[in-house]
Amino acid sequence: MALAVLTAPVPAFADTYVPIDGAGSSWAANAVNQWTTDVKQYGMRVTYAGNGSSDGRQRFLAQTVHFAASDIPFQQHPTDGSSPENPTPNTYAYMPIVAGGTAFMYNLKIGGRRVTNLRLSGPVIAKIFTGGITRWNDPAIVADNPGLNMPAEKIVPVIRSDGSGSSAQFSLWMQNQQLSIWNAFCAKHSCGLGATSYWPTFAGAIAQSGDLGVSGYVAQSYAEGAIGYVEYSYAINRGFPVAKMLNAAGYYTEPTPYNVAVALLKAKINTDASNPAVYLTQDLTDVYAYTDPRVYPMSSYSYFILPTVTSKKVSTDAGRTLAAFSYFFECQGQQQAPDLGYSPLPINLVQASFDQIKKIPGAVTQNINIQGCNNPTFSRDGHNKLVDVAPQPQACDKRGPTQCVNGTGGAKSQTTPSKGGTRTSGGGGSTTGVTASGSPTPGASLRYDPATDQYVGAGGDGGTDQAVAGVPVALAARRGWSGEQTLMLLAAAVVLGLVLAPGAVSLLLGGRRSR
Repeated sequence: MALAVLTAPVPAFADTYVPIDGAGSSWAANAVNQWTTDVKQYGMRVTYAGNGSSDGRQRFLAQTVHFAASDIPFQQHPTDGSSPENPTPNTYAYMPIVAGGTAFMYNLKIGGRRVTNLRLSGPVIAKIFTGGITRWNDPAIVADNPGLNMPAEKIVPVIRSDGSGSSAQFSLWMQNQQLSIWNAFCAKHSCGLGATSYWPTFAGAIAQSGDLGVSGYVAQSYAEGAIGYVEYSYAINRGFPVAKMLNAAGYYTEPTPYNVAVALLKAKINTDASNPAVYLTQDLTDVYAYTDPRVYPMSSYSYFILPTVTSKKVSTDAGRTLAAFSYFFECQGQQQAPDLGYSPLPINLVQASFDQIKKIPGAVTQNINIQGCNNPTFSRDGHNKLVDVAPQPQACDKRGPTQCVNGTGGAKSQTTPSKGGTRTSGGGGSTTGVTASGSPTPGASLRYDPATDQYVGAGGDGGTDQAVAGVPVALAARRGWSGEQTLMLLAAAVVLGLVLAPGAVSLLLGGRRSR
């Protein structure tokens, strides 16, 4: 019987499932938690604690969970001061579970209205998260954003307080792309010579636990000016924008499932199956430098760490359940990845993952095959179908004097008009204006008035409300009762009298006639 029966209402061997649990990556948690919910209908009971990759690896080593999820492999020789992780050889296997982008979710307003089209280059991102850039109107940020009047507001970097694969992936990118900035930072904060799962706390930064903690802080009303690094899905769930990141082709892109799929075409996957300690782990060096215009540079995979032997925690019954669960999310579960803010795995990684699933004690190996695997990336010749339909970036996303107005992440429906005149959200279509309520209206042309730093209708009549890119003049609030307020009250009384007087007279006359 093929395990594809998971798509049926009740699998034939559902009564053989036993409860299993796992822990680890908060970066992958939104996907894993969705899958644990989905498989309940098949009689599986899977619980997952997304408390960070380091926590998951440590709990797996302590044999207190059946599986772990991590964004990086075991750190057997850490240089950041954390304890070495030394799993017993040939007792575990890595398996890619989902792809995605590390996004920079932010909370920024100009003139009281949220900015949704922020752009950041690599050096700017590096300096923000090492304390080198501390104000939103820093010249380097202004250069990235020619369509915005950046405010002189303090930047609040929100970093991870826990051991995090996201921090490790970020630091790997820093070492590869921004080495001088990283080395200068680590000279002050003792990061070590390699990747660090524990991002150093520095002046002006806020540390929060997990992607949920980082995104939760950034989303607060009191956190204006904050920016943190999270998996893309967290920004979508919070309804907040993410910064478009400058890629090697000179375009600012966001970590959509399509852009991630394109980027990971250049990921080098270790295919040495004879060395389980590195098999299916990733090298992203070529991803960072890939010159396809669609690439999101900080794209990566997350892993499951699977047991390959029985132990005091893992029985063959538990292994059978874990294998069935793993097959489910490598196939049917990948269908939901784009809606959750992730990119589904391509066929080469799914096929390789099947070999890992078969190593789990108790796995029903004849059920684990590519036939009937309902994965949205599969094609006849094995290439990733998402890449075929991945859209090219808009012309206004190219580095230069123009800037797209369309929103990103969880704020795609909110545009941010450009200060320099009309800009398009479609790279060459209709212009965008704002209504009296401040919301954008397609087809309404705007003119920027440098004297007032405001937007007015193209005819200069001020018929449209000002856009957020303008910095308004704040008027001091008056305290106490003013003469204008007295006149306003008297005027309101006169109007009320005019409205009510005819009715009152009519009632009075009617009463007299009835006497």
